[in-house]
Amino acid sequence: MGQIAHERRVPSSILEWGAASLALGDEGFESGDLHVVVPSADGALVAVIDGLGHGPEAAVAAREAARLLAEDARGSVAELIRRCHEGLRRTRGVVMSLASFSARDSSMTWIGVGNVEALLVRADRAASPPRETVSARGGVVGYQLPPLRATTVAVSPGDTLIMVTDGIRTDFTSSVSTSRHPQEMADAIIARHRKGSDDALVLVARYLGAGA
Repeated sequence: MGQIAHERRVPSSILEWGAASLALGDEGFESGDLHVVVPSADGALVAVIDGLGHGPEAAVAAREAARLLAEDARGSVAELIRRCHEGLRRTRGVVMSLASFSARDSSMTWIGVGNVEALLVRADRAASPPRETVSARGGVVGYQLPPLRATTVAVSPGDTLIMVTDGIRTDFTSSVSTSRHPQEMADAIIARHRKGSDDALVLVARYLGAGA
């Protein structure tokens, strides 16, 4: 089993975030699970990508998707997925979830294709609902794209987005504590809930609000 990779981040644009990943296999084995965070003047794009299967071919597909998102994060989240779909046709393909934060109207627009889970935990415990999940559709970016339907929700400072690949058990939601820094949250989730049978990645992004 490879070593956990940590990526602690100071506030970037309107977010503070952290990520932790673990590749299946010996140390140095390349993971097919990647994340992308692209800040802009008044927002940020957050994505988690899972190349199908694991090993070198999964890593190639995930790297290409990450490159496409990082080099130009403009456009809607649905448009970004379509661009990745066209660019990944010669690869094994990926599943992915994307979230675009906007400080102009304190909103987050998110979308998912496949089984990258995304959970938004509200800072206000009295909020209704206190947690929301991305509405993901079955399919493979680069192979078979489903009809795409993004959802926009309002966000407030302190609201926390958690994205995990399928190398993390679904019971990770039971131990989420938003009182921690996003990197500490990511580290705790991957340490306690990784399956050990696949690459695994956790990304935690906290919305700070305009003027952060």
